[in-house]
Amino acid sequence: MQKSRCVSVCFFVSRKPDPKVRLKRRGERNMIYITGDTHGELHRFSQKKCPAGEGDCVIICGDFGCVWDGSAEQKYWLDWLNEKPWTTLFLDGNHENFDLLKRYPVTAWNGGRVQFIRPRVIHLMRGQVFDLDGIRIFVMGGAASHDISSGILEPDDPDFYLKRRRLDRARAMYRIHHISWWKEEMPSEEEYAEGIRNLEGVGNRVDFILTHCAPSSIQDLVGGGTFRSDPLTDYLERIRVQCEFKRWFFGHYHMEREIGEKFVLLYETIRPLEDG
Repeated sequence: MQKSRCVSVCFFVSRKPDPKVRLKRRGERNMIYITGDTHGELHRFSQKKCPAGEGDCVIICGDFGCVWDGSAEQKYWLDWLNEKPWTTLFLDGNHENFDLLKRYPVTAWNGGRVQFIRPRVIHLMRGQVFDLDGIRIFVMGGAASHDISSGILEPDDPDFYLKRRRLDRARAMYRIHHISWWKEEMPSEEEYAEGIRNLEGVGNRVDFILTHCAPSSIQDLVGGGTFRSDPLTDYLERIRVQCEFKRWFFGHYHMEREIGEKFVLLYETIRPLEDG
């Protein structure tokens, strides 16, 4: 669950993106690594813990959480990550501040659409197919939140503070619209359609699929039926059936697990993409 954070005045720094990042296969020097949700906690990327090095790439499977409140502290950590010798790529999850994220310009990069948060911190947008030095990757971020069983509060509700106090006293699971929850956590119809078009454009064949949540059938295996399917998990189920791929990596469920031969659920582990 995303930690509570204070909302502060947001600011954006225009930075010139780096040139196209050169990625190499294992037989060469550079590597692509992958990990799960970070929720704004970047300690796993310290030099002692992260196996990535100069010219490598690390992909986060959603809930990056570092485009959250625009605070000076958050700016510090984004700059800290940007100074690492590797490039950090991330999918969006359900715990992102989409009001802030949408303010960053959209540009083309390695075959798909991205947003440069920093020159070496890059948001991979939904429904895109990227070619990372010959490795074809389909990306679809987003997920339905599981921690809102007591509802979503509206900040402009006249009874907001009363309702919030009651929920806090009951230790209820709720979030606040435009502060800790955004309806954009789920893809739009346009994003769904763009993903299908982009997959059809490559013959429904990719090397890897990266998502935040899992297809409905895989989610059932992860949660033993405790998670409900939704339009996004059903959409991913359709892709699971129609597409050819080597491995599918996802996060969201805060555990580490391999499901069958193709599906890998990640949390804090950082592992090579091609090793699976």
